[in-house]
Amino acid sequence: MKIFERKNIIVQQPEIFEGEYVLDVEDLKIRYETDDAVVYAVNGIDLKLKRKQTLGLVGETGAGKTSTVLALLKLIPTPPGVVEAKKILVNGKDVMTLSDKELQHIRGNEIAMVFQDPMTSLDPVYTVGEQIAESYMIHDKLSKKEALEEAKKMLEIVGIPAERSTDFPYQFSGGMKQRVVIAIALACRPNILIADEPTTALDVTIQSQVLDLMKKLNEQYQTSTIMITHDLGIVAETCDEVAVMYAGQIVEKGTLEDVFENTKHPYTEGLFNSLPNMNDRNSKLNPIKGLIPDPTIVFAGCPFAERCRYAKEKCFKQKPTVKHLSESHQVKCLRYDEVDFKIERALK
Repeated sequence: MKIFERKNIIVQQPEIFEGEYVLDVEDLKIRYETDDAVVYAVNGIDLKLKRKQTLGLVGETGAGKTSTVLALLKLIPTPPGVVEAKKILVNGKDVMTLSDKELQHIRGNEIAMVFQDPMTSLDPVYTVGEQIAESYMIHDKLSKKEALEEAKKMLEIVGIPAERSTDFPYQFSGGMKQRVVIAIALACRPNILIADEPTTALDVTIQSQVLDLMKKLNEQYQTSTIMITHDLGIVAETCDEVAVMYAGQIVEKGTLEDVFENTKHPYTEGLFNSLPNMNDRNSKLNPIKGLIPDPTIVFAGCPFAERCRYAKEKCFKQKPTVKHLSESHQVKCLRYDEVDFKIERALK
């Protein structure tokens, strides 16, 4: 354990994890069993995250992105949720085997989450200072007075005046609330930060400010990050690697260059081609046809086949497996290496 002194209080912090991956997930499956049906939210995915790396998790609403990251914190409600995995290692610890007390220790201290909607993530009856201070009281064992002083410092770090620590959430704008949520997540300097669409509810100007803030804080604290988003522009700006999710599966994964410049999956192609053409303002949008499949259905073949313009008969009958194109680039497609198969990315 690393021991340091803060305000004459001895605080123990876990040693920095020395393994190659701060996050290592293998064959994660999540389903929700209800009286009406079984919802297959995540269907066997692998994820690895290196120290100081930012991974973008991309896909349509309903792809299983949020369920995936909630499983990393063991926050899937059970019942109805059922989580299965060969391993979910956070800093070398398997969260599937940890007790509630051990989980409470790593949540916030080693892995923290910025939730999707800042409007509902904050408790309306407590001041923002009290809500940030709670992390220091739980993890650093500070008194309430000392924790509130640390909360003021954290507010300053995210660009909010310390004197506003006594304000309530309703007194803040959406962008300010998001900064408070980020302050809560980063209060105990976690090794891993999960950001679940942190800019969805914000206007474009505030989005840029929040993203710049997160990048600055990640560099300052050397935090590894999972950025959940459906915005490929955010991915290009903030991420080192990209994992594209569809129907509870990762269909393509690689570095920014791999996925953006050497697209191999038809769904990834569809996401790029759905973007507005900045060179031709009069051009029509080119969305992916159809809707994301019903998650209660187990498909015999590729779940994207119904919407894929390249699909052949085998795509409806045979499940694709992960193909490694390089050390960093992988794809889950039956046709990616066929002679007559060629991804046609529209220029943007």
